[in-house]
Amino acid sequence: MNIVFIQTGGTIDKDYPHSSKGWAFEFGEPATKRILEKLNPSFNYQVVTAFQKDSLEVTDEDRRTLVKLIIESGENKFIITHGTDTIIETANYLQNHISNKLVVLTGAMRPERFSNSEAPINLGCAIATANLMQQGIFIAMHGIVKEVSEIKRSLETGKFY
Repeated sequence: MNIVFIQTGGTIDKDYPHSSKGWAFEFGEPATKRILEKLNPSFNYQVVTAFQKDSLEVTDEDRRTLVKLIIESGENKFIITHGTDTIIETANYLQNHISNKLVVLTGAMRPERFSNSEAPINLGCAIATANLMQQGIFIAMHGIVKEVSEIKRSLETGKFY
C-alpha cells in the first residue's frame, strides 16, 4: 500500500519558534514526517506540501489545487492534514469533485510540537482508515472516523462527532 500525505497547514503543522520579536506561530516541515519517523511504518508513503495556511484562509482555489493533485496522482489513498476550522468545508468540496479514491482529512486542536497534542492519535486513525477503506471522503478526529456526510462538530467544545 502507498499513501500520499498532503500538508495544507492548520494547527497540526504550526510551530512556535520565536525566531523574531515576540511569539508567533509559523508553518514548517510537515508534522506528518515527524510522526511517521516515530512509527516506522510498514507501508510506503510520500509526504507533499500543497500549501501552508491557517484553515480560515483556505480558498476554493486552494481546494481546486487539492483536487487536481489528487486526481492527477497515480495513487488512490490520500491523507490530508488540515486546519480544523474549515476541514468539513474542504471535505465536502472534495466529495463533490473526487470519486474512486480514498481521502482522509485530519488535523489537531493543538500543534503536533506540543506535548499534549492529539495529532499522532488523529493521524493514526487516518492511517487505519486508509488501511481499511477503499474509497470515499472521511474525516478522522478525536478518536472517530466518519464519512464527511455524517460528521459534525460542536461549536461549544470544538469536538467532532
